[in-house]
Amino acid sequence: MLRHVNVSAHVWATGAPVEGRTWKAANPRAAILLTHGFGEYLGRYVSHYQGLIPALVGLGFDVYGYDQRGHGQSMGKRAVVNVDTLVRDHLTAREQLRRQTLPVYALGHSLGGLVTALSAAHDPRGLSGLILSSPALLVGEDQPALLRRAAPLLARLAPSLPVTALDTNDLSQLPEAVSAYRSDPQVYQGKVPALTASSMLQASRQGWKLYPSIKLPTLVIHGSSDQITDPAGSQRFMETIASEDKTLHRVEGGYHELLNDEAGAQTAQVILEWLDERAPQQLGGS
Repeated sequence: MLRHVNVSAHVWATGAPVEGRTWKAANPRAAILLTHGFGEYLGRYVSHYQGLIPALVGLGFDVYGYDQRGHGQSMGKRAVVNVDTLVRDHLTAREQLRRQTLPVYALGHSLGGLVTALSAAHDPRGLSGLILSSPALLVGEDQPALLRRAAPLLARLAPSLPVTALDTNDLSQLPEAVSAYRSDPQVYQGKVPALTASSMLQASRQGWKLYPSIKLPTLVIHGSSDQITDPAGSQRFMETIASEDKTLHRVEGGYHELLNDEAGAQTAQVILEWLDERAPQQLGGS
């Protein structure tokens, strides 16, 4: 069973122009840097995703995170982002975490998974492991070549132009999870803007040159029926990285938001057990 505790968020200065938050464990054994996906925001991981943040705190992990630019309470045009900038924000936040003494694990979902993977590939210092949830590692493979070539120009001319629709029915097999997403006023509900789509395409391509350098313990989870991010990207990533400790957890029939899906509790347990086996044990009582 997942162990949840009552948690309250505190302001965390990440060093980047974003709204950072932290949730502290009573006797922390490690820290988690949590990066959310496209269109959403950090607070969803308290109330949704099997209450992942309270579960992590209950297991003895301090959780750090922030609303990415253009998302949640952070500045910027809604969902109009450059992935390179998001990666720099992630690296800046990690610099802050290196000032504390706990081991740090980075966990990213969807777009946040791409950002986390690129950040670790650019600079693994201070990280003890990676967890990627439905990561957007393979972007635009099903798009016509002409459209892919035109994407950078379109992003420069009209960065906010809505170009790609995401079907929210593909988020989860559970109607109530889809309904909660659609009715959440803090979730961006529109199409993917041109700058965001183009920079994701470019970043995902560049990443394959960098990933062979990754040697960190790594867990990747992906649903076989994910229509929003390509499960083939997770398979290729695991075949590419140099980590000796690497696990791909494939959820048969799983949709994009695996922790908000039919096998959500079991998938959350996979994450918690992976961390529990690798992080130092708590010192003292709880």
